[in-house]
Amino acid sequence: MNALPATNKNFKLASRLLGLDSKLEQCLLIPFREIKVECTIPKDNGSLATFIGFRVQHDNARGPMKGGIKYHPEVNPDEVNALPQLMTWKTAVANIPYGGAKGGIGCSPSDLSISELKRLTRVFTQKIHDLIGIHTNVPPPDMGTNPQTMAWILDEYSKFHGYSPAVVTGKPIDLGGSLGRDAATGRGVLFAAEALLRDHGKSIAGQHFVVQGFGNVGSWAAQLITEQGGKIVAVSDITGAIKNKNGIDIASLLKHVKENRGVKGFHGADSIDPNSILVEDCDVLIPAALGGVINRDNAKDIKAKFIVEAANHPTDPEADEILAKKGVVILPDIYANSGGVTVSYFEWVQNIQGFMWDEERVNTELKAYMNRGFKDVKDMCKTHNCDLRMGAFTLGVNRVARATTLRGWEA
Repeated sequence: MNALPATNKNFKLASRLLGLDSKLEQCLLIPFREIKVECTIPKDNGSLATFIGFRVQHDNARGPMKGGIKYHPEVNPDEVNALPQLMTWKTAVANIPYGGAKGGIGCSPSDLSISELKRLTRVFTQKIHDLIGIHTNVPPPDMGTNPQTMAWILDEYSKFHGYSPAVVTGKPIDLGGSLGRDAATGRGVLFAAEALLRDHGKSIAGQHFVVQGFGNVGSWAAQLITEQGGKIVAVSDITGAIKNKNGIDIASLLKHVKENRGVKGFHGADSIDPNSILVEDCDVLIPAALGGVINRDNAKDIKAKFIVEAANHPTDPEADEILAKKGVVILPDIYANSGGVTVSYFEWVQNIQGFMWDEERVNTELKAYMNRGFKDVKDMCKTHNCDLRMGAFTLGVNRVARATTLRGWEA
């Protein structure tokens, strides 16, 4: 789903609340740079294959641009245009010194061998090495990429610029990756949910949660919520959906998923229609998979009192309006799933300092950032008499606008 129209709409609303002039608006919206490169590699069978790579760099007013490298058949300029803008606002909401970027290669990783993926990654890095950098643009992994991909980028980049571990984040620990990075987005979702529930006089313990999407983010969130006394009553992934009103044993489910590559067939819960997962009875709904899953067709049937957006743009604008009328409180993605980019920032800081933190410090710092972020969003809600989504957007846009104005770029 193309999230650009909704992102632009939210930006315009935030801009209006902040009273930004049209010149500054235009300056904040137009991407800093868009790059398209051709990557030709020899395949294992000796034939040549050509792939198109992209990098969209949105804004660097507050610091180096940050955003993932994605390997997927649908990677194209339209697909990667909304997410860099969202990253700009997200890093500003988290109050870390980054701007937004995004990119990747149009390919199917599952159709390529490890050696082909390595060659493709190295060629892509050769084409963009002068456009990324420790103080310009720091990519992490995204869909279809992983710590190994980042290791190849680091190695190829270092051939041109010398050993530079801070040029990418989400790396293997042995090459300067941060402890706690794997769980960071899911742990951030936990801290965000804690802050939201605390604001309503509740705690994680005793609340019933539904998690749509049991990948890295959803599985970590479910595990950590369970440890805090929350009950996960329904879970889904690409293989199916399961439900147990008394609470799913997440430790057993994690073992099952590892052995069977999905939640389908888990004996500790009943199988349900995957399409019903979002409308199951619960206190807190956590969409942690794809964008646009909450829409006008299902919003009216959602029973959750709170929605914590662990995925990027899971709720479309029409659903937002329906849910607001029902009194459902939505914690927006640009705050709720910022744990990953925050710990990526910690990794970058550690690499620059050449001093690595233990996992306890990483988690303690992440909690402090998430709690401070929630307070800042709430303060903007009070100032502008708006909901949490618009509170987050006004916070992010305002911080970037101030940096842009201070640099004198808005003229």
